[in-house]
Amino acid sequence: MSATSSIPTGTTRSAALRLPRHPAFTLALASVVALMVGASAPSPFYPVLQAEIGFSAGTMTTIFGVYALTLLATLLVTGSLSDHIGRRPVLAGGFLVLAVSMVGFWHADGVAALMASRAVQGVAAGLLMSTMSAAVVDLEPSDRPGLAATLNSVTPMAGLAVGALLAGLVLDTTSHALTIVFATLTALYVALAVAVLALPETSPRHDGWRRSLRPRIGIPAPARPAFRRSAPALFAGWATGGLYLSLGAPIVGQLLGGRTHLAQGAVVTVLTAVGGLSSALGRRRTPRQITLYGTTSLAVGTLLTLWALHAESLVGFLLAAVVAGSGFGTAFLGIMRSITPTVGPEQRGELFSSVFVVSYLAFGLPAVAAGFAAPHLGLERTAIIYGLAVVVLSGAAALARAFTTRD
Repeated sequence: MSATSSIPTGTTRSAALRLPRHPAFTLALASVVALMVGASAPSPFYPVLQAEIGFSAGTMTTIFGVYALTLLATLLVTGSLSDHIGRRPVLAGGFLVLAVSMVGFWHADGVAALMASRAVQGVAAGLLMSTMSAAVVDLEPSDRPGLAATLNSVTPMAGLAVGALLAGLVLDTTSHALTIVFATLTALYVALAVAVLALPETSPRHDGWRRSLRPRIGIPAPARPAFRRSAPALFAGWATGGLYLSLGAPIVGQLLGGRTHLAQGAVVTVLTAVGGLSSALGRRRTPRQITLYGTTSLAVGTLLTLWALHAESLVGFLLAAVVAGSGFGTAFLGIMRSITPTVGPEQRGELFSSVFVVSYLAFGLPAVAAGFAAPHLGLERTAIIYGLAVVVLSGAAALARAFTTRD
């Protein structure tokens, strides 16, 4: 079944409230951006909260790890749930849970509250990620085949860039940043929980939803060859993202002289914004060409990052993030272009759940390990070890893709 299968036309009791396909596609994309804004917006606040509440670098790493752990656990349990009960109820429930997590950040007054908020956010992200990616593909305009795979790569990058940038700007310009950012996000997610109910249902309810809750990573049989070809690049790309998102701000602030919150968040903004732009520009290439370019750029960009760190150059560090960001975005685009057309609507939630399980394992585990290592090895040595590991991963993924002729 193609990635542009028509929306099922089963009985709908409130069809008059359903959005037409093109506005529904736009709403689904906006929801992806909104989710990722919330994923990166808390990051600039952690050093502030660390100073106000008082907790160690190891505790900050644990807060990060709780998010990754709950996200992965939720994906393993509910990754294919929307294939059985429909996209709309999972999306609406996920955004309500996400709103609760923003309230938690807004009023956090201790480590336990921060951990609880981050855990709830991980549950919400686990509910939403695979479901939203599947909904975007389901609602792809029939006259634009392949558009959904491209935008499923571009929009998460855009959301991450916007969240880090705006949070840093607000922190630098007002003393009420916590309220402004998290109250706004709370209201946005409640509104989206209502708005997504107007989407056409693209995955009608059917039996088996209880069995789908058994924890597992399920890769539909038609997608397995493409997934195997893509897995090394997927892991390398998100490990690179973990390097910049976990260590980028501390490196800028502690080693490269970037004192403002905007400067410290700039590396995340550059990495993800360039990633999104590169995906848009490279969309006409074949999946193999895109992935090969992406993994090569990941390796080169990370090597340049290590050079900039050695030279203590903030400008060089940001320019290296441009190269690495181009690889981050295009590697993910090539993967999405390879796997998206392989399954129909009834298996997309399961497939995208597996994609994000691998992504967040690659993103979370090295970053958590680096956080625990930094107090013992020092931030610079930890970053160098992490960076060299990323270079090896990315180079190996590029070589593997170079010797694979199929897209």
